Amino acid sequence: MIDETDFTPEEIEAARILFARPATFIMGAAKIEQLPEPDLPEIAFAGRSNVGKSSLINGLVGMHKLARASNEPGRTREVNFFDLDGRMRLVDLPGYGWAKASKTTVRKFQDLGRDYLRGRVTLKRVYLLIDSRHGLKSVDKEALDALDLAAVSYQIVLTKADKLKKGEGEAVQEATLKAISKRPAAFPVVLLTSSEKGLGLPELRAEIMRTTGATID
Repeated sequence: MIDETDFTPEEIEAARILFARPATFIMGAAKIEQLPEPDLPEIAFAGRSNVGKSSLINGLVGMHKLARASNEPGRTREVNFFDLDGRMRLVDLPGYGWAKASKTTVRKFQDLGRDYLRGRVTLKRVYLLIDSRHGLKSVDKEALDALDLAAVSYQIVLTKADKLKKGEGEAVQEATLKAISKRPAAFPVVLLTSSEKGLGLPELRAEIMRTTGATID
């Protein structure tokens, strides 16, 4: 569950200032050789297609069109890099669980994501997005297994919480935390967010700032 008291007002405000600074799209890498130099701390966002990755990235930086949201699931087929004020990179990984592409195409861009996870020395954490209305599904288990295998720290972020009825958010947080409790690379806090309403975004910004060690100095 979210423990908002874990962050001081000063941390929340510093994170707000950081994420209000210029954010720009750098590049989309279709091959592992195309990745930018690993010279900044990076945090990555992963999740099923249509889970709301683009909306969450846009919500964090307060921009509507930094990451391209689409009604067409599976549009993200590259590893997309965004620079935040030269202090860190936000990385949008290819979505999974998209059945409309050929298996060869799906495997190609999912393998790219896995290669990134295994070999990126500056990757500080992966935020795995899960639709709060559905919770963890069998298709998500593959992603959890891949993250555990890569030994990359990851944290579950529940999205679209504004679609839930009162009390449902806390229940899905608790169920998700229980489901990942024995997974070695899972960070033991599950965040509940809504990009549309801004719920949980101040805490997620503060979490990212703390994880990367970024400052506003």
